[in-house]
Amino acid sequence: MKRFKLVGSRVVKTGVAIFITAWICVLLNWPPVFAVITAIVTIEPTVSDSIKKGIVRFPASAIGSAYAVLFISLFGNSPLTYTLAAVFTITTCFRLKLHAGLVVATLTSVAMVEVIHTNVLISFFIRLGTTTIGLVVSTAVNLFVLPPDYTKEISKKLQAVANKIGVTIEKSFQDIFRDGHRDNEIEQERDDQLAKMIRRAEILIQFQKEETKYHPLVGSEKTQFRDLQNQLLRLQQIHYHIGNLNYSLFKTTKLSATERAVILNAVSDLAQSLKQPDTYEEQKHNRHLNQLTDIFWADNEEIIENQQHPNRFPPDLIILYELVSIYNLVGRYYKKPHSMAAFSTNKKE
Repeated sequence: MKRFKLVGSRVVKTGVAIFITAWICVLLNWPPVFAVITAIVTIEPTVSDSIKKGIVRFPASAIGSAYAVLFISLFGNSPLTYTLAAVFTITTCFRLKLHAGLVVATLTSVAMVEVIHTNVLISFFIRLGTTTIGLVVSTAVNLFVLPPDYTKEISKKLQAVANKIGVTIEKSFQDIFRDGHRDNEIEQERDDQLAKMIRRAEILIQFQKEETKYHPLVGSEKTQFRDLQNQLLRLQQIHYHIGNLNYSLFKTTKLSATERAVILNAVSDLAQSLKQPDTYEEQKHNRHLNQLTDIFWADNEEIIENQQHPNRFPPDLIILYELVSIYNLVGRYYKKPHSMAAFSTNKKE
């Protein structure tokens, strides 16, 4: 049963940013609502994002405040003022490509209509001041309070991807050799799920890269992150080879019953090592790799001896080539040196 995480670091940081922002505004006798809104939306997954979007949100908020002041001066507190302030703010931010600040600017614009009664110019500068407070406080909180660290989450995500790959490989070869029937829709669904999981891992990796600009990784942390990046690369490559298998049409194969048994046994052990990393054994992995490579070259020799030069690779060679490629990548994924670290395309002597 999964534990329910009641409060995450981002929730804590948002609460701290709201409190500090509101406290400063109260000390200055400024209405805190606009600053708090800005602080809430400026807490981003990374410090880099907070700064980048904060730079956009400040001028956007200034635009929204300016339109609020303008239309209040012209039409007072009326439905038309709300409408024009919102519409002009959205249009201007969109035209200036201030997309990250559009929501904050629009909220600021319509909220100001309700609170401005006199001294519209002073109110305008106060709004800029509160927006600045919200931006600065939220960015500082994101920088110093519970700095984002995605390495553990990345590691868990990569293991989930590896587990999914293990399941997918096993089912794919069962479909090819045992069932005699391949459901393209099911295979497409598996591939889509795997692609989404890999994409989420890529996003986390990118978050961590951005974070290192402000919280550099050193020593073992830097090594660990580099290893995680390499693992993601291997998993992406494995996914590519699985796609080659799934999108190839295998109606018949000439593999013998013995060869099929060897392949299915190798696939089963490979899938198990991906699903449960502790079960990975380098010697067993290499033994299966040698067996698969022997079968691959034996099939190549048969084609040459029979002087067959097909326009397309026979299904047997596609299956074996992709599986040997996956085996090599899994060995690299676990960073274990083995006797066949790369699959040579030269003919076996």
